[in-house]
Amino acid sequence: MKSLLFPLLLASTFAMPSIAATSQQSLAQASQLRDTAIRGHLGYDIVESLTVEVGPRIAGSSADARAVAWAEHKFNQLGFDKVYKQPVTVKHWQRGNASASVTAPFPQPLAITALGGSIATPKDGITAEVVFFDSVKALQAADDATVAGKIVYIDARMHRHREGKEYGLVVAGRAIGASTAANKGAVGLLIRSVGTDKSRMPHTGGMRHKDGQKTIPAAALSTSDAHMLVAMNKRGKPITITFKLGSEMLAPKTSYNVIGEITGSELPDEYILIGAHLDSWDEGTGALDDGAGVGITMAAAHAIKALKPKRTIRVVLFANEEGGLIGAKEYRDANAKVLHKIKLAGESDFGARNIWQFSTQLHPDNLDLAASISKVLHPLSINQGNNKAGGGPDVSILPVKGVPVFSLHQNGTDYFDYHHTANDTLDKIDPAQLQQNVAAWAVVAYLAAQYDGELLALPSK
Repeated sequence: MKSLLFPLLLASTFAMPSIAATSQQSLAQASQLRDTAIRGHLGYDIVESLTVEVGPRIAGSSADARAVAWAEHKFNQLGFDKVYKQPVTVKHWQRGNASASVTAPFPQPLAITALGGSIATPKDGITAEVVFFDSVKALQAADDATVAGKIVYIDARMHRHREGKEYGLVVAGRAIGASTAANKGAVGLLIRSVGTDKSRMPHTGGMRHKDGQKTIPAAALSTSDAHMLVAMNKRGKPITITFKLGSEMLAPKTSYNVIGEITGSELPDEYILIGAHLDSWDEGTGALDDGAGVGITMAAAHAIKALKPKRTIRVVLFANEEGGLIGAKEYRDANAKVLHKIKLAGESDFGARNIWQFSTQLHPDNLDLAASISKVLHPLSINQGNNKAGGGPDVSILPVKGVPVFSLHQNGTDYFDYHHTANDTLDKIDPAQLQQNVAAWAVVAYLAAQYDGELLALPSK
């Protein structure tokens, strides 16, 4: 999942234009589609297939290549009308081994994992005194002399929320902590894992720094060990830590966005784009992030196929979202001249719990579509949202190009217990909740495809 979570917004009521452009027949078919999809199991079967037959699939790895081949095969197996790939150049980073321990004043081991893109430590590791900060903002304000030669520790904490709303605040330490600390002369960075669990499963995740920018070895500490380290610091004695990372950046590789289409029966050159990201971090099997989204969107499109939708349903499985929306940016740039043909887009990338709210970012003249969709989603206990949706990480870069988007907001209360950990595995998925997602995505995509009016581009800002 992207480091800056797409906005999750409070419920409001959609405006209702005087003339609706969704036929009663389409509404009836969407309701039947919903009821059929929620009784199915294809979404879960797809996630099981991906996590069992491929497993973890970090960008640039051999497993990433296997995931691309898996996706092509699965689209063809499901009978998509058109299946193709778009090449994407990705960085190839390997985690290597990671270890850490407090050496003074109270020696004991620590559970850590390298942050994505980190450089390695020297072979014998780094041993230094630790300096504590509550946030990256506090680090930025610190005197360089208090940081130089030390290991910086950032203790930014995250709490459970249905919307995951603290992620965007806390993740800054992971994203820019290493470059900030390096510029102040630190020799290493440790952060409290960006997560809401109480376990010794550290959370990895990508960092942001430009090529050539100064950086240092960086790792995340499990939340349980972070709690202990803070308690140790209260004793008032200097804390020394040794940590080792075997991370390595290899030569760039070619990965792919993998795309499957159900061709529209009347408007084949207009597209309803739904998708997820195919890559994952390398410690768990990427079941929640984002195998679930892969299963949800592929199964939703498959459910629509028999109804012969008017517009084309395009499912995009994006490459290397975890590396910074790399596949999405390539998709946007390669399709720059035809983005106007995408009439609505959305991405599933927040796990597999039930959806509780639907929101959009539509042209004001198309808000009747949102109202029609909401009516069919209501029996799934999905509430109406507003018209300020972000659409999901990979598609969040499209509205500025005029592409309308939608969001189906999932219950993320425990999502960050597992996010980017070795605990992101298939057993965390409730098949019934996953199928509620499939039903909802099928309804939205189908009714957008069937809309009788013109789906307009977003107004320029």
